[in-house]
Amino acid sequence: MKNYLYALGKKAKKASIKSVSLRKKNKVLKDYCNFLIKNKKRIISENAKDLKIAKEKKLKENLLQRLLINEKRIFEIINSIKKIIKFKDPVNQCLKKWKRPSGLKIEKITTPIGVIGVIYESRPNVTSDIASLCFKSNNPVILKGGSEAYYSNKIFTDLFRKSLIKNKVDINYVQLINYKNRKVVDFLLTKMIRYIDVIIPRGGKSLVKKVKDLSKVPIIGHLEGICHTYIDKDANLSMAKKITLNAKLRNTAICGATETILIHQNLLNKFCIPILSNLEENGCKIIGDNKIKRFYRKKIQTAKKSDWSKEYLSSTVSIKSVKNIEEAIDHINKYGTMHTDSIITKNSKSAKKFLKEIKSSIAMHNTSTQFADGGEFGFGGEVGISTNTLPPRGPVGLNQLVSYKYQVSSNGKTRK
Repeated sequence: MKNYLYALGKKAKKASIKSVSLRKKNKVLKDYCNFLIKNKKRIISENAKDLKIAKEKKLKENLLQRLLINEKRIFEIINSIKKIIKFKDPVNQCLKKWKRPSGLKIEKITTPIGVIGVIYESRPNVTSDIASLCFKSNNPVILKGGSEAYYSNKIFTDLFRKSLIKNKVDINYVQLINYKNRKVVDFLLTKMIRYIDVIIPRGGKSLVKKVKDLSKVPIIGHLEGICHTYIDKDANLSMAKKITLNAKLRNTAICGATETILIHQNLLNKFCIPILSNLEENGCKIIGDNKIKRFYRKKIQTAKKSDWSKEYLSSTVSIKSVKNIEEAIDHINKYGTMHTDSIITKNSKSAKKFLKEIKSSIAMHNTSTQFADGGEFGFGGEVGISTNTLPPRGPVGLNQLVSYKYQVSSNGKTRK
């Protein structure tokens, strides 16, 4: 295993030295789309092997749904790649240039990050998304997918590599780790610092926590998505009902799902029953503080302090009353995970205050937190969402997969 992984790393490093023109990169991606269309039946057949094994292991239904690849999902993958093709080259772009009195001419130019290692679970479509984004940004990628999607990941990778071969591009721009041994992840995180420049974990809390705890390689990612929706004193009831229902229940399993709703105390009499009834009638379990319980006497569980720190990833939501916008902001900055938080209000002054003072990587106004997604941001897909204080932050798409360098020139200047 050690020699195998080191070999992958060496080949990826070698590939990173070779730049690829925009024309050729787009040609590789177009050919990949064609290979996906021509091999639809084969992809679905390979995916069926993964589904069969997963059912034998009695994986939960939501995990089976994540694992499933059908014709519709293949075309969704292709559409995502077509969007990436349309983007301009993120590499070798001049971000800024200026002259100094000393005679220096300085340019700030985008560069690839280097070799990217991605560790992910369940969703085989991630293989195509990440391979495409990393390749277009000139970053060789080493993929470690979950063993439950082994056959699906392999066929997607093989077809991408086939497109690289067809266009005479180094095949090692995209490599999939074929070992199913769990020790592979430990080795990647602790022994591959010479070969991998950044690690991106995509998966459940236990995987991301392990990566954050063990990795000696820099990480782009987030641990949890404890997202909030704050209903301000100047909120519109109809809008608040619509947004909270979508933010919580559209898809409860994603990191952008709202987990806590904060309601201004002045609204409890008017807003509590319609908003909470709307959630409960759509199958949501309500956990509320004592003030909320006084205004909502239907099915409700008393909130404990620990509930404010929970990422439910299910049809459960915690509800808290707050005295004012300051208390809402303080609560979010204390219990949130700097992922995505939203304010519902007609008051532009309150909205500006919230957007400015929330520490989160994504702050929203009159918007469902479920929009926390690279595709929805117009990035053509994402490799994940980062809640790191240092950039990149938020959805990490094509233009976030670059670093930069300063190029300095002069007419033979020397420093005094």
